[in-house]
Amino acid sequence: MAPIRHPADRFLSPRFDWVDGVTDPRLNRRTFLQLSGVSSAALALGVAAPIGALASAEADGAQLPDGVFGLGVASGDPGTGSVVLWTRLAPEPLAPDGHGGMPPRPVPVRYEVATDESFRQVVRRGAAVASPELAHSVHPQVDGLDPGREYFYRFHAGRQVSPTGRTKTLPAGPDATFRFATASCQAWYHGHFTAYRHLVQEELDAVVFLGDYIYEYGITAANLWRAGAAVTPEHGVEIQTLEQFRLRYSLFKTDPHLQAAHAAAPWFVTWDDHEVQNNYGADGSRYGVLPEHFVHLRAVGYRAFYENLPVSLSTLPEGPDSTVYRRSGDGELVRFHVLDTRQYRDPLPVDTADQNREDRSILGAEQETWLYDGLAGSTAAWNVIANGVTVAAITTNRTDQWDGYPANRRRLLDAMRTTSNPVVLTGDIHKHVAAELKADFTDPASATVGVELICTSIASDGDGAPTDAYTPDWVRHPYVRLYDGRRGYVHVTLTRDAMTSEFKIVPWVEADADAPLATVARFVTPAGAPGLERLA
Repeated sequence: MAPIRHPADRFLSPRFDWVDGVTDPRLNRRTFLQLSGVSSAALALGVAAPIGALASAEADGAQLPDGVFGLGVASGDPGTGSVVLWTRLAPEPLAPDGHGGMPPRPVPVRYEVATDESFRQVVRRGAAVASPELAHSVHPQVDGLDPGREYFYRFHAGRQVSPTGRTKTLPAGPDATFRFATASCQAWYHGHFTAYRHLVQEELDAVVFLGDYIYEYGITAANLWRAGAAVTPEHGVEIQTLEQFRLRYSLFKTDPHLQAAHAAAPWFVTWDDHEVQNNYGADGSRYGVLPEHFVHLRAVGYRAFYENLPVSLSTLPEGPDSTVYRRSGDGELVRFHVLDTRQYRDPLPVDTADQNREDRSILGAEQETWLYDGLAGSTAAWNVIANGVTVAAITTNRTDQWDGYPANRRRLLDAMRTTSNPVVLTGDIHKHVAAELKADFTDPASATVGVELICTSIASDGDGAPTDAYTPDWVRHPYVRLYDGRRGYVHVTLTRDAMTSEFKIVPWVEADADAPLATVARFVTPAGAPGLERLA
């Protein structure tokens, strides 16, 4: 599907409701937060508010529209003793202005965390303020929890009570069993979120989402493959503004199976390209938008990402800059290293010599140092790297992947040899792939330093098929152990002794959400022996 080109002058439209009236293309990064209308107080209160701030909550709540929890609840970024909770008040999620049908005033929100689903054993209570500046979202971080324990949570806004969510902290000791799933690429208009219907039955400890939570393209008769779905005209244009980003997140999040998946387990989330624009890198658009204009688009895309996902305050963007790479887990079993492969990457190479320059980076120097130091210093049995695009060497003309940054890949592989049991999780390509990561990809007999588990899409590209035109590019490599182009997710089980990875598929997504689930392949990776032993 060819993306729509962006005439440059559209990016200075006053429809950027966070920079109303600003038309100077010379804006620098430091002015974005000031111009956004987001006060430091609004940011702080969206995470934690004094209980006294709730004095008028019941009176205010009486004036709220019904159904304020129309986008559900979520939790994310779990640690051994903490988790971030999320909701966004939106009684009319598809209101065209992107504000979800909420009045333009702050709304106090209370939350409870309990060890039981009936909330008889409440262990934490708190408050946050849902402000219109942040689309009435809240992101309270709950600390002081026990490691490796299941909790339940809910929100109150006035007299309305949210659905109940389930979350879980990371284990502290090495003898736990930890189960998580990976997912990515959920083009709502290409099919039903059938995979999530099955995923919620897995009783997972976490979900790792690897990018393309939304897509920026206009939704038209040509790409609306989800049977029974219809959209109003405001969804038919490619996204340019904050209000359009908010509306697109709302559309995708109205899916009941996605809401259920968020409510079933805490999520780690990173982005790829479509949270802003197809195949972008750093300040560079692939479609002719000037850098000084493109940063406007990136800023509103990053802002909407924060507003709509269960991520910590550390990821809140300051204009077009957001620190999404982060680390979670200080226990002995698993540590998660979440990467950003879009914001800091060097431009795509102009030729082979440029592609092979030693100083080229897909992560940027600061993130590279952070990652390598974290891997070397980790004491966890398993080190899981959540990453946007394929690391394994496939073909030199796929320069949007790590193939375009071979020197950076060599540095990553070297760093993986300094840590215990490294595992790379990847999305992006809409295919299931299991690959062994070699010390030297030009020598298939070289040492295997880790494994890469690439999950297919939830719905992007429609039904898919076991093989396709790209299959030969991948399976010609002996270190690629699986390739399948159907929809689904990857289920991973970690113990101190081994990792088991199961690649789950559904045979269709376009017609309905009723397709059955199947396991197309199962691998085991013994601790201390990187590789993929196929079990089924």
